[in-house]
Amino acid sequence: MHTRRVTLAALSGLALSLVLIACTTRTQRADSPQTPDATSSVASSAIAPIAPPSLTAPAPVTLPGLHNVVAYYDHYYSGGVPESPAAFDTLKAMGIKTVISVDGAVPDVASAQARGMRYIHLPIGYNGFDDERRLELARATRDALEKGPVYIHCHHGKHRSAAAAGSAVTALGYMSAADAIARMKVSGTAPNYTGLYACVASTTVIDVATLNAVHADFPSISKPADFVQAMIDLDEMLDHLTQIKNAKWKAPSDHPDLVPAAEAGRLADTLRFLAESSRVKREPHGFGQALLDDAVEAQQLEDAIIANADASSLDAQLKLVAASCKDCHVKYRD
Repeated sequence: MHTRRVTLAALSGLALSLVLIACTTRTQRADSPQTPDATSSVASSAIAPIAPPSLTAPAPVTLPGLHNVVAYYDHYYSGGVPESPAAFDTLKAMGIKTVISVDGAVPDVASAQARGMRYIHLPIGYNGFDDERRLELARATRDALEKGPVYIHCHHGKHRSAAAAGSAVTALGYMSAADAIARMKVSGTAPNYTGLYACVASTTVIDVATLNAVHADFPSISKPADFVQAMIDLDEMLDHLTQIKNAKWKAPSDHPDLVPAAEAGRLADTLRFLAESSRVKREPHGFGQALLDDAVEAQQLEDAIIANADASSLDAQLKLVAASCKDCHVKYRD
């Protein structure tokens, strides 16, 4: 009997201990800080709504992380590239469901997806775009708007995204070409970009059957040009800019299709793209940053051309661009 009482007491004590351990464990689990992955925490975080600009706003709007935001249609906005978490939070707060990039650089797809947004990448040049791309932009815009608000961007949000948005809304019959061009001027599209303005001016309404025939499997990241070809293109752009310089910063008589600001913009855009390419990331440390530094110099040249800087200033800036590219080539490629 004594043995039985001891055994029962021992079992009771063991049971009590297990209960206490279980309670303690639950308490520790409840009190311990949780560490969810970054994607789920971003996606589930509460972000206060942000009112986007209206279609009649007479000037671009600056929002947290976003610059030069202009409305081109209900729930359809053009602006600068979202480069930070704050920018993507702003897009989410605006209710954006699809982001369309017409920039050459690789878009930050992961940040968009973490906030429930789709990315579509349809790059265009500073000289304009062909009919195939016009159709793709219109189809992508129409389909995306059916799912919710859309944000279309290039790098600065002034030139290429404005033209892409203007062409899309005109092709879809949402706005006349004249009204779309007026919105481009609100975005700040420089008159130097005659090719971009011409693309919108020549756009007409696309019938539904033609639009439905356009493939709709748009990539989140467009296949980039071959690295070697991109380097060849850089040399060609520098040669074009030299010809433009020799023509006193006008289109050369034997090459009237060259647009000074567009060539400088192409150069900056290509350098930015190369800096983010997987090929460059496999190269020696510092190569990518050197390309980004070159892109800054090229961007300053584009800005100076648009600002109608005097020829001597433009000559000096082009000299800096060429020297920067040469230094990079000698250090990392020769």
